[in-house]
Amino acid sequence: MGGVVLVLWAEALNLTRANSWVYEGKAPAQPESLKLYKKLLSLGIKVVFITGRSEALRNVTTENLHNAGFHTWEKLNLRGSSDTGTAVVFKSNARKKLEKSGYRIVGNIGDQWSDILGTNVGNRTFKLPNPIYYVS
Repeated sequence: MGGVVLVLWAEALNLTRANSWVYEGKAPAQPESLKLYKKLLSLGIKVVFITGRSEALRNVTTENLHNAGFHTWEKLNLRGSSDTGTAVVFKSNARKKLEKSGYRIVGNIGDQWSDILGTNVGNRTFKLPNPIYYVS
């Protein structure tokens, strides 16, 4: 994927503000992401979500995903209290566990570099823009 990227505004992630926003459960789906999700399901590809959100946010995250149009998935991996290390390490470990349990990662999509860097990233990686925040 080539082209010019213009960052309009971005700041380091503030977990207190981010969690407050997450608890509102009103995050909309990005239209193209939802379109891709539906296409992947129609092709029989199993969708797995790996997020740095805390396990304590599972219920509101699940509800928000449903409300945004994401109605089915194979797994929703959230960060547990025993998960330590950076976002790259956490997400790499989650992908490694998927592969060890028999899944083949064909694509890896994220709006943060920590989503697509590290190990066990799959056949292709796709970085989506996020002008609101970045995970440092």
